[in-house]
Amino acid sequence: MHPKNYPYRRLSRQRGAALVVGLIMLVIVTLLAIGGMNTAALELIMAGNEQYRQKAFAASEAGIEIGLTKLATVSQDGDDHPDSGDVPGAASGEKYSTQSRYMGDDLNVPGFSSGKFVGFHYQISSTGTSARGAQSLQQQGAFVIQSSGGGGAFGSITPPITP
Repeated sequence: MHPKNYPYRRLSRQRGAALVVGLIMLVIVTLLAIGGMNTAALELIMAGNEQYRQKAFAASEAGIEIGLTKLATVSQDGDDHPDSGDVPGAASGEKYSTQSRYMGDDLNVPGFSSGKFVGFHYQISSTGTSARGAQSLQQQGAFVIQSSGGGGAFGSITPPITP
């Protein structure tokens, strides 16, 4: 073998190997980039859903607060008294829906003079909704204490008269 031809033969056997290795590396980098983009897009959607869930929770809380302010209008018949509307001061699309119910009364309120005060039990259920169908349900109990003299906005229950 002639020394002049030896390096030429060695190079002829490696022709194209760099191209194949380069293409394989390019495919690997492309797959990693696509995977990273899909992960980032999914995380963006998840963050948006969490924001909508929190807005629904806030709308539900607003419904509870509005329901508490309207307890004086809830009749003592034990039926649900619905109320719904847009959340005041919130972005459009945030709504609440409440159900207020009178649950009963207590003529001997613990910690108070017997027979001098009446406690009225209420339950408020509120569902808040926001965009993308996010919903949150909350329930709140309320206990309103009133002098047993009757009259007031919460009815006229009078305790039994004891001699």
